[in-house]
Amino acid sequence: MLKEFKEFAMKGNLVDIAVGFVMGAAFKQVVTSFTGGIVSPLIGLIFNADFKDLKYKLKDGTLNDAGEMVGDVYLEYGTFLTHVIDFIIVAFVMFLIVKGINKMKKKEEPAPEAPAGPSQEDLLTEIRDLLKK
Repeated sequence: MLKEFKEFAMKGNLVDIAVGFVMGAAFKQVVTSFTGGIVSPLIGLIFNADFKDLKYKLKDGTLNDAGEMVGDVYLEYGTFLTHVIDFIIVAFVMFLIVKGINKMKKKEEPAPEAPAGPSQEDLLTEIRDLLKK
């Protein structure tokens, strides 16, 4: 069983998937930092606020003994929009990578057809002629 697992784990496709997964996770961090550090502040200029901090208060909280508001409920749409932008960027880059790989692949040439032999009618005619002799 251990031998079978080792053979399965060392197959080329599985190793390729693992490498792709690790690279995708690292790329996701790059995109997240790009969105959080560059895109969000630029969009935040439009709203005059930090884009990630955009939220809508659904319910007011209550004051605790220290005089702080506790239990506020917010709809954090800025965070959601940031993640949507992250997804769009990652999906677009993955599309470009797959498109580039497909373009680089060598187009398979159709296999040459086998030489055409005699048709059935030719063979039957030949057999008939041989039987006549």
